[in-house]
Amino acid sequence: MDAIDPVKRKVLFLCTGNSCRSQMAEGLLRHLAGDRFEVASAGTHPAGLNPGAVAVMREIGIDISSHRSKRVDEYLDTRFDYVITVCDRAKETCPVFPAALSQLHWSFEDPAAARGSVEERRAVFHRVRDEIAGRIRRFIQSGARVDSRCRGL
Repeated sequence: MDAIDPVKRKVLFLCTGNSCRSQMAEGLLRHLAGDRFEVASAGTHPAGLNPGAVAVMREIGIDISSHRSKRVDEYLDTRFDYVITVCDRAKETCPVFPAALSQLHWSFEDPAAARGSVEERRAVFHRVRDEIAGRIRRFIQSGARVDSRCRGL
């Protein structure tokens, strides 16, 4: 694992498959505030990077195509300031990170599970990406404080 800058806050985004939501969150936080945060993502049951997530992130100038789906086990010995689950199932099955300053839960719909036409499924990816981006922006603006304002993001 690469050395992590001690000045940066360390954030781990978790979801079940580490294929969409956590990957988008990782890419967005790194893009918007990579100078202040060291960011990683993982899944409880990695399923591979979803091409739909890659496509909607590329549309906003963020390339996550080199990301890979990782198991949460890879990070159990890493100290994070924030561990953020982005799906309900990961929240329920997520291992405990006792050294984390804060464990947060942000619930987002799984775009990989969207049904309907190609356009309808793509619309779900866009909506979830934009919801994650809004949550990330509020997290950054909050100064990533560990208090009720941060938890309610």
